[in-house]
Amino acid sequence: MKLVRYGNPGKEKPGLIDADGKLRDLSSVVPDIGPAQLGQVGLTKIRKANPAKLPLVRGNPRFGCPVAHVPKFIAIGLNYSDHAAESNMPIPAEPIVFMKATSCIQGPNDPVMLPRGSVKTDWEVELGYQLERGSQWDKGKGCDTFGPIGPWLVTSDEMTNVQKLAMWLDVNGERMQTGNTRTMIFNCAKIVSYCSHFMTLEPGDVITTGTPPGVGLGMKPPRYLKKGDVMTLGIEGLGEQRQLVVPFKAG
Repeated sequence: MKLVRYGNPGKEKPGLIDADGKLRDLSSVVPDIGPAQLGQVGLTKIRKANPAKLPLVRGNPRFGCPVAHVPKFIAIGLNYSDHAAESNMPIPAEPIVFMKATSCIQGPNDPVMLPRGSVKTDWEVELGYQLERGSQWDKGKGCDTFGPIGPWLVTSDEMTNVQKLAMWLDVNGERMQTGNTRTMIFNCAKIVSYCSHFMTLEPGDVITTGTPPGVGLGMKPPRYLKKGDVMTLGIEGLGEQRQLVVPFKAG
């Protein structure tokens, strides 16, 4: 299943993408798509619904984050050997785990806002790259709007091999990143197992698993995002995103 949440920010409704790629409203089945619906009981209820009998959603509504009320936003750093090399950092002996603020989460096509005073905002699937002002990645990775998620949440029955998915990212139509999940240092199963040693993982938790090479930091000279840039990116089977870079706005 491809599960989505659509509508204006804060007023998203649950939906799914049917076999024909059409958006169907799930409001008659579940009130939302969050921790309560992503456990085994909730997913079984959604699976029993007949997509053909669900209301068809007309037009092109905004997609929000496909998971409501994300309990934890966990990230894994330097999880691609070639990305670690371009960053001039050693390959980690075990997963590097840090947390992203859940307030950074937004829809897959919502604008990305440059932080106040930022001159080195980088692109990647986990947007942002912070090496200065201290070593804590949480600051640079968790800025408001730095966590676009989606467009949809794909259940495991549709993904036969998560370690063989092509990835790409363009900036203003120019290909910057090309990669594949098969080159992860630590695969998804290892990451989930490793994180569960240190914290209880719950339905609705989000773990981002690293970015392939091609970030602006590794270019000679380095390149960074500026107002008006447009990022488009995607992962095989998981859909595409598009974000316009906008200047900082207080509030």
